Amino acid sequence: MSVATAAAAARLKKPSWKDPRLLVGILLVLASLAGVIALVGSADHTVQVYAARESIAVGQQVNKDDLAIVKVRLDDVEPSYVTVEDGLPEGRVAVQRIAKNQLVPQESLGAADALNRKPVAISIQESLPSQVVAGSRVDVWVANPDARNGFDAPHLLLPGAEIAQVTEGASTLGASKEKVVLVLVTDDQMPKLLGAQANKAKIAVVWNPGGAGK
Repeated sequence: MSVATAAAAARLKKPSWKDPRLLVGILLVLASLAGVIALVGSADHTVQVYAARESIAVGQQVNKDDLAIVKVRLDDVEPSYVTVEDGLPEGRVAVQRIAKNQLVPQESLGAADALNRKPVAISIQESLPSQVVAGSRVDVWVANPDARNGFDAPHLLLPGAEIAQVTEGASTLGASKEKVVLVLVTDDQMPKLLGAQANKAKIAVVWNPGGAGK
């Protein structure tokens, strides 16, 4: 047999399973499959959580009709949100405002008696900036009536109070419509605000872009 014929026969010979090249090829295929499986598994590591269909105000009872189910990847922060697997606790109210389409944080739900702020309606005639919406912050100033049928100098009563809702009130004889602003007030602040309203004090609401007060 010639050298050329012997070389050709060697190339055409069926490889043995002991052939190092075959073993290397199998290992590369297995490694590639493992990488693909790991990548797909990590990309699909999502959970079903609840999100608000519409804005949910503080004090509003929260049930499944108010919520949508979305699939998201939360990783380490998953315990901070209400998941479908854990279920929605019954009889819970929002102790924090939950914006439309926002995932529902665990800390935003609680028992009704856990509420430390309650909405109080303040009627105003002056216009408000467009930024004054539910969830924004305002300062509430009060000028109490004095003995001369006038008013004392205004003082800051509620710094950085959160707005729960803003609605349009009724208009009078073509006058500009009043607005009704629901402000979240703590139990400690409540007597002063209700007292000012009962004494017909002048109350002004001023947008506070800086956020929460002291």
